[in-house]
Amino acid sequence: MSQNVIATTINELLGPNAPKNWGKWGEQDEVGSLNYLDAAQILKGIASVQSGEVHTLQVPIGDPDLPDPVWPGREPAVRTPVMDEGYFIRGEEEEPSDGHHWADDKIEMFTQGSTQYDALAHYWYDGKVWNGYPAESTVGELSKASVLPIAERGVVGRGVLIDVARARGKDALQRGETITLQDLLDVAKLQNIEISNRDILLIRTGWIGSYYRTQSSEFFDDWNEPGLIYSPELVDWFQEMEIPNLVTDTIANELSFYPGGLQLPLHCALMRNLGVAFTELCQLDSLADACAADKRWKFLYTAAPLKIVGASGAPVNPVVIR
Repeated sequence: MSQNVIATTINELLGPNAPKNWGKWGEQDEVGSLNYLDAAQILKGIASVQSGEVHTLQVPIGDPDLPDPVWPGREPAVRTPVMDEGYFIRGEEEEPSDGHHWADDKIEMFTQGSTQYDALAHYWYDGKVWNGYPAESTVGELSKASVLPIAERGVVGRGVLIDVARARGKDALQRGETITLQDLLDVAKLQNIEISNRDILLIRTGWIGSYYRTQSSEFFDDWNEPGLIYSPELVDWFQEMEIPNLVTDTIANELSFYPGGLQLPLHCALMRNLGVAFTELCQLDSLADACAADKRWKFLYTAAPLKIVGASGAPVNPVVIR
C-alpha cells in the first residue's frame, strides 16, 4: 500500500480474505507463529554462534535523569526506594539484632512501557483477537492469548538483522520514513545475506537510539515513527516465509499513522491474523555495529518476557549470542 492510498478502516484495508493462521495450531492456540520455532530452528540458531559474543537488547528502565521512551499517552516507569541505609540513619527502621541491613524498592510501569513482547490479543478489529477468540475475552484481563503463554514458552531461534538505517547512510530514519518489503529485500541483498524461512526478523531503524541523543520533547514532537508499512505483498511474504517474530527498535514496530487516520494496520495483519509475535522498543545499535564490523548478520536470538498473568504485554531483555 502506498501512503497515497487511503483506507478509512482496518476492515477496508485488509479486506474479507486477509491471510489468517487461525486454527492452524488448534482451536486453543495462544502463541501463534512462535510454533514455527521448533527444535530444528533452535539448533540452526545455535549453529550460527561463532564468537560467543553477547548483546542484550533492552532499554534501561527508570533512569531518573531520562524518562523511559514510551508510546504517547503511556507514562514512564517510576522506581521508588522503600528500604536503604537512609532508613536506618533516620531511625525509621529498627536495627536488627544481628546487624544486617538491606535495600528494597518497587517499580510502577506500563507492562508495555519498556522493551517488551505484545500479547497476541493486544490489538484487534472486527470483534475478534488472535485465533478468532472474542474481543470480550480481553475484559478485565486477557483470558485468551495474553502474554503469559509466550512467556511460558520462551522464544529461541535464529535471528537475522536487517539494518535499514545503515543501508541508507543514516544514524536513524526520520519520523514517518517508510520501509517496504522491497526495501527489506534490497537491504538483505546489500548485506549479502538471505532471510530464511522461520528466521526471527530484526529490523534496525536507529529510532530508539536517537532518543538518547535528542531532547525528549523533540523526539515526541509531530509523532509518527518510521517503520514498515502495510502492503498485501508484505503480509503474503511474512506468511510464506513463516516469520515467527518481528523485532524492531521502534515503539510500535511499524509506521504510526497513515493518511486518513489509519493506525498500526500491521498489528492486525501480522499479529492478530497471522500470530506473528511483536517485540518492540529494542536497542539494536550495538548489535548492528558488531554485525557490520564482521559482516555476520545472523545469530542466536533468545527471549522470555515476564510471566504476567492476563497481561497485554510484558517487559523483556532479549539476549543475542553471535
